[in-house]
Amino acid sequence: MPSLLRKTVVIADDHPGALHAVQSLLDVKDFRVVAAVPDGDLALDAVQEFNPDLVILDICMPRLDGLRTAQELRIKGFEGSIIFLTIQEDDDYVLAAFATGARAYVLKSQMKTDLLRAIDDALAGRTFVSSSVSSSESVRH
Repeated sequence: MPSLLRKTVVIADDHPGALHAVQSLLDVKDFRVVAAVPDGDLALDAVQEFNPDLVILDICMPRLDGLRTAQELRIKGFEGSIIFLTIQEDDDYVLAAFATGARAYVLKSQMKTDLLRAIDDALAGRTFVSSSVSSSESVRH
């Protein structure tokens, strides 16, 4: 696929290993990671600079968490897809994530099997929730 057609991605996660794992997974599918940052404040800056097609956010990050980051992105007019990639399985987090306008909720424990599918669904305007999340049926459209 020519590089101009690759979907651009900003990743925000405070764990360096998670950032690397996501980047490696996306490289296989020929996405272009334009920024990989450790917190929500830097994610907002990266989205403003690069206007990516997709933002992948961890929920629990220092300075500005993923939920607040997603809210700020929507307030600022970001129309791209937002995916949460997290360890949080609690229904309240799932519902809060979708309330921000997110398209997908992926558990880090299922990243290898779920993330690429979640991205495809999100970019196609569909929702995705990792199967082991108990509230998955309540947020699917």
